[in-house]
Amino acid sequence: MAALTLGIPSKGRLQENADAFFTRAGLALSRERGNRGYRGALAGVDGVEVRYLSASEIAGGLATGALHLGVTGADLIRETIPETDEAVDLLMPLGFGHANVVIAVPAAWIDVDTVADLDDISIAMRAETGRVPRIATKYLNLTRRFLAGHGMADFRDYRLVESSGATEGTPAAGTADLIVDITTTGATLAANALKVLTDGVILESQANLAASLRADWDTATRAALAEILVRIEAEGRGRTNRLVRATATGETRDAATDAFETAVTVTGDGPFELSGVLAEDAVFAATARLRAAGATAIMVAQVDYVFEAESPIYRRFADRLGW
Repeated sequence: MAALTLGIPSKGRLQENADAFFTRAGLALSRERGNRGYRGALAGVDGVEVRYLSASEIAGGLATGALHLGVTGADLIRETIPETDEAVDLLMPLGFGHANVVIAVPAAWIDVDTVADLDDISIAMRAETGRVPRIATKYLNLTRRFLAGHGMADFRDYRLVESSGATEGTPAAGTADLIVDITTTGATLAANALKVLTDGVILESQANLAASLRADWDTATRAALAEILVRIEAEGRGRTNRLVRATATGETRDAATDAFETAVTVTGDGPFELSGVLAEDAVFAATARLRAAGATAIMVAQVDYVFEAESPIYRRFADRLGW
């Protein structure tokens, strides 16, 4: 049977964060030939082949089905794959690689603050000079779709200039009038005398774990995906939940059990030990209720993993493909 192919960014912060993400879930990545290899493995799950690729290559591999699973930015997925929802399932955001794809114009354009203002500038420029604003970007598809949603059409209202270098420098160089680019803090844009339009955030992006809808999913690859997801979700629950234990007597048992407001395990013949898993933000309210109910020896502990019988994300993906 074929192996599940997992695309991991080959270098940089995305690679480091992806490695830490999988390691936390007990799925440590190992790379052939150290940091120079392009193949690897995933600890704890049989039948997984790790491929180290650029983030854009991962998006492309998911689109064609060459990869079953991959870690890459939502910006690249939606730029590379116009029919994203037909080709790829964004299983889960990973909490790193945050950045926004934005429209930025020269700060000197004091009367241009919105996309509607940009449309007005386009009309005025065409009337006065016979040309339309040039937009430098690496995000051709995202830009076209976004501006089309605001009633602006390529060639008629603007012209795209594909950027292969430092996009933020193109207005100063005179090769473009404004830009669409990705930014984390906006500092580089400001340093180049650019400002983001108030409604100019095209996409709020971050790294995602994505699955291809076009890959060949057989029994073995489905089983590997199910195991990967159940471990990842167990680790996520561990980070956001706490194990609460308390002791209750025969007189306080029922009231203390109700104080958890969730499923509780009761052990012992009296005194009784009660235990339950609670969301981190519910812990202090629950301990107050337990104290009021007469419970004693209340302890709160960090847990590494909280497993369910099946991954809800896997179940949703499987249902989508009719498995």
